[in-house]
Amino acid sequence: MNPLLDITDLEVAYPGKGFRAKPFQALKGVSLDIRPGETVGLVGESGSGKTTLGRAVLGLAPVTGGSIRYGGREIGHLSRRERRTLSSEIQVVFQDPYSSLNPSLTIEQILAEPLTARGTAAKTASARVRDLLDRVGLPADAARRLPREFSGGQRQRVAIARALALDPKLIVCDEPVSALDLSTQARVLDLFIEIQERTGVAYLFISHDLAVVRHISHRVAVMYRGELVETGDGDQVTARPEHPYTQRLFLAAPVPDPDDQAERRAARRALLAAQADGAATSVDAA
Repeated sequence: MNPLLDITDLEVAYPGKGFRAKPFQALKGVSLDIRPGETVGLVGESGSGKTTLGRAVLGLAPVTGGSIRYGGREIGHLSRRERRTLSSEIQVVFQDPYSSLNPSLTIEQILAEPLTARGTAAKTASARVRDLLDRVGLPADAARRLPREFSGGQRQRVAIARALALDPKLIVCDEPVSALDLSTQARVLDLFIEIQERTGVAYLFISHDLAVVRHISHRVAVMYRGELVETGDGDQVTARPEHPYTQRLFLAAPVPDPDDQAERRAARRALLAAQADGAATSVDAA
C-alpha cells in the first residue's frame, strides 16, 4: 500500500535571534510515512521536535530541506492559497479544548463554518452539523449552546467533530488529550479509534504520554533533539525499545504500582550504568 503521507529527510530551521545568531535547527533529516487508515504515534519529551513535525505537515513551520509528499504531491512549500485546497484532506485537533474553539460562536456555527466557507447551503450544513454531533456522541441540542457550557472532554469532542466536517483523510492530533483527566482521556481515545474504524481516517498522533501512544498507535516513532531515533510496530517499540533514549523514556514513565516503580528504578539504574560503561570503553578505545 502506498503511503498517504511520505516525509523524507525533512529539515526545519528557525531564524536565530540577535545579531549574527545562528538558525535553530528544529528538525534534522526526519523521514516518516503514514499509510491510509493508520495511526502513527509520535512521542518525545518537550523540545524534541514532535510538534514542529506536525506543524510542518500543516504548513505552519518553515521547511528548509527534504520533502513532504501527500498522496504523491509535494506539499512542503505550498502557498497559502494552495494550502487551502488541502484543508478538506488534512485537518488538525489541537491540544487545548478551552482555547481552540471561538467562545462567541455556538457549536453549530463552529461546525458549519468550514462547510459554508466551501459553498454548502445552510440547510445542508445544519443537517451535517447534527450528523457530526451524533458521530462524536453529543446530543443534537448541543448545536445551540456555546463552548463555555461544556466540559473539557465535551469541547474536545466538538473539536474532533470540526476536524471531521470535511471528511479528511489525515488528521494531525497535537497532544489532543493532555489537558483532560484520565477517565475523559480514555473516552476520547476510544472515540478516535471508533471514528478511524468507521471512516478509515489516518492519524499523526503527537503525545508525550507513552500510555496514550501505546493505546492508540499502530506504529510508534520516537523523537529526540530534532531527530527520529526509533520507529517500529507499536507493541515492539513500547515493550522492547532498542534505542537508549527510547529505553530511558519508557523507564521514566510513571506507573501506579509501587512494586513496578521499584522495578523501574532498578532498571533505570542498570541502564544508566551500562551506558556509562559503554561510554568509558569508547573513550579508552580512542
